Amino acid sequence: MELLLILLYVAICIAIFKIFRIPVNEWSLSTAALGGLVGLSALLLTMNYNHPFSMNARIYYSVTPILPAVSGRVVDVPVVPNAPLKQGDVLFKIDPAPYKYRVDEKNAQLADAEQTVKELKAALDEAKAQTERAKSQFQLAQSNYDRQNALQSKGVASEATLETAKRDLDSSNQTFVAAQAVENQADLAYSANVNGTNTAVARLTAELGSAKYDLDQTTARAAGPGFVTQLALRPGMYVVPAPLRPVMVFVNTGSEDNKLTAAFQQNYLQRVTVGDDAEVAFDAVPGRVFRAKVQSVLNAIPAGEIQPSGSLIDPGALPGGGGRALVTINLAEKVSDYQIPLGSTALVAIYTEHMRDLSLLRKILLRIKSWQNYLFSEEHFEGGGH
Repeated sequence: MELLLILLYVAICIAIFKIFRIPVNEWSLSTAALGGLVGLSALLLTMNYNHPFSMNARIYYSVTPILPAVSGRVVDVPVVPNAPLKQGDVLFKIDPAPYKYRVDEKNAQLADAEQTVKELKAALDEAKAQTERAKSQFQLAQSNYDRQNALQSKGVASEATLETAKRDLDSSNQTFVAAQAVENQADLAYSANVNGTNTAVARLTAELGSAKYDLDQTTARAAGPGFVTQLALRPGMYVVPAPLRPVMVFVNTGSEDNKLTAAFQQNYLQRVTVGDDAEVAFDAVPGRVFRAKVQSVLNAIPAGEIQPSGSLIDPGALPGGGGRALVTINLAEKVSDYQIPLGSTALVAIYTEHMRDLSLLRKILLRIKSWQNYLFSEEHFEGGGH
């Protein structure tokens, strides 16, 4: 950019010298050079401060490493590499047979546990009935003993009759106590529950839910819009949910996943605010400039990042340099008609509300830079020769 301005100034000086027939000598050349130095420096400083420019811009995107949630042999990979996917589309399938068997097993165990609960309820009802019968017999024996004791005190009943009533009372009391113990045991077995559900039923219900979840995980699906690239997974491969061993990489293409971010020198952003106009020139689209807006100015610089550790921070070990501030740019024009891959680089110019007249010069320089993208070449070397 500086070279372009210098060349433009030199051209203007040559034209002035010729039109006005100014003699070329050491004084006129020195005056032109000094005036150009001062003028261009002031122009560049003012333009850079009010309408900053960055050659360090790129479309950043997020990827999701796809790891299998369960282990098994892959039976189907219906996903097509680099084809657009939406949320819920199938990525790959694992043989579900072992997990279906486990679901069936847990269903059977749960049905057995529910039947056992019914049996426990029937046993409790039977124990309660036995207790009631034993209680009635005990009350009857108690009444008979009291009557015989009253008659014996009057000399009407014999001592042997009273002893027989006493034995019947003790026997019925023992039967009643035993029936109560059986009822308490049946009640404990039936009443063992969690939130009103039998413990065995609750445990098996949870295990069945876990088994169904594992069965559902045999089909891996896209969590959102995106595409899979460089696909190497094939049917027949055995996959396991091992850390750091993804089976494919999913590139997210949602609006919140892909950001055009430009890095500016810190002093360039003193007058930049959210909503300022901007323009973007992608290296991949020569000669085309896209309108944009400033979406956000990040309030952190990566150069100052620290992470917790067991040691004190050594300032001398931190990255050198001031670091660049990051600005997120939101494109205001449709770019889907152009082949702009994620990760593409770009030039970004921001136009603030200050010194608006200078923005015209910035726009001209940006377009000249964009036209320069037509000039490219790639040399191929093969076997050490051209």
